[in-house]
Amino acid sequence: MIAGIDPDSIVYLNGDFVRLGEAKISVLDRGFIFGDGIYDVVPAYHGKPFRIDGHLGRLERSLAKVGIHNPFTRREWEKLVMDMLARSGRGADCMVYIQVTRGVAKRDHAFPSNVTPSILIMVSPFKRVQQERETGLTAVAIEDERWLRCDIKSVSLLGNVLAKQQAVEAGVDEVIQFRDGFLTEGASCNIWIVRDGTLLAPMRNNLILEGVRYSLMEELAAQAGIAFQARQISREEVDTADEILMTSATKEVLPIVVFNGQPVGDGRPGPVFAKLREGYDKAIKAAEQA
Repeated sequence: MIAGIDPDSIVYLNGDFVRLGEAKISVLDRGFIFGDGIYDVVPAYHGKPFRIDGHLGRLERSLAKVGIHNPFTRREWEKLVMDMLARSGRGADCMVYIQVTRGVAKRDHAFPSNVTPSILIMVSPFKRVQQERETGLTAVAIEDERWLRCDIKSVSLLGNVLAKQQAVEAGVDEVIQFRDGFLTEGASCNIWIVRDGTLLAPMRNNLILEGVRYSLMEELAAQAGIAFQARQISREEVDTADEILMTSATKEVLPIVVFNGQPVGDGRPGPVFAKLREGYDKAIKAAEQA
């Protein structure tokens, strides 16, 4: 028994709905052997998926980039997600984890032929953060030592795991990564800064995973009358930012108020964060009522 895991919860595995405690995959699955697979996480509020088109679109793009056959149409994926939410019995906030690996084959680095992808979908609860909205998070800078295809949402997450462990060992909530002196992202989140009232983000490219919240933040900024720019952001600009924000599917949008042991701005969540947070909450409420 794994602490915090309900073995009786239902998962979807390769066409069947089974108890988590009974779900089995082959030791030759390439996701297990090589980390050869793609995943995504769809948040759901009161049983309703949030921005599901963005998540499924990213899943489809990542599958295409690594040459894994997409086993379902968009509507079939949507139906499976809704089915899993219904079977989970979770009417509260939860996250839907979707994973597609290349499948089971003899161990060989080259892509196997005539292989069927392995598909896993599972649902787990999450609590919307409240305290961190008010107190903010802490972070330290590290060098981004991951591979050059961070735009692919791969299950090969060792680089991110090592980055997150640096945060744990430093006693902070998150790391902020830099490559060649320029901002990329956190261990499992996108990073934004505010300077002179303008919201800044790294450019969409292969060095960051474009979170679904990236486009949402652009929309929220426009609605709130906040100027937005996507461009290279230097380490010095982050060091002297008025505000630093992080976004992810489960953390939504949160302020980072201490960076490398120094306060960001006045060391409290800032006004741009407050406006974006308000817009984010409204977007969730609208999705729940749709």
